[in-house]
Amino acid sequence: MQELSYDLTTLSPHDRYKLLISLVIPRPIALVTTLGRTGIVNAAPFSFFNIFSEDPALCVLGLQAKPGGGLKDTSAHIRDRGAFVVNLVDEAIGQQMNQCAVDFPPEISEIDAAKLSLLPSEKVAVPRIAEAPAALECRHYTTLEVSALRRLAIGEIVHVHVRRGLWDPDKMRVDMTQYRPLARLYGNFYASLGEPFTHVRQSYEEWAAEQKGKASP
Repeated sequence: MQELSYDLTTLSPHDRYKLLISLVIPRPIALVTTLGRTGIVNAAPFSFFNIFSEDPALCVLGLQAKPGGGLKDTSAHIRDRGAFVVNLVDEAIGQQMNQCAVDFPPEISEIDAAKLSLLPSEKVAVPRIAEAPAALECRHYTTLEVSALRRLAIGEIVHVHVRRGLWDPDKMRVDMTQYRPLARLYGNFYASLGEPFTHVRQSYEEWAAEQKGKASP
């Protein structure tokens, strides 16, 4: 079957963006709260986001600059305050998350516009979103300036909040019948999770025994 093949150095940044976000799906959504100098809480959704490691516990945000190269609110607030909160997004707050993507002026809080509410965090000065199924309090770890328009902000996760009923503290496992995370696709498309299924990871010995069994007459 003939395939399409792209040299990314020949594509415009816009076309690279469309290609990558269309293929690397689904992506989790971080609704990031930060605190501005005037005390206004900013909330911005990011799908260029994921956890990075567990020791230390790190997450990474892909931040975009303004067209002229200036910092957007989230980047500036992380730089100034040294902290942010990743509020995870489920189906119930999907519409409000999307409202937070509106390009509001700095004096308007997305929290108020989307009719969300706030709770205090434990380890950082930035508040978290009460309606979020889970929240990751993060201290700024480092920022990589990868280009004039792109930077990667890495945060150390110092405290985690999970809505009651979503997490079994004895089994250390999330209840997938209660947790309905929303995934980002491309364009205006989002997705919910379908029915969960498992693939059991085998040891080499288990795999070898299985292959031997298949080869036996």
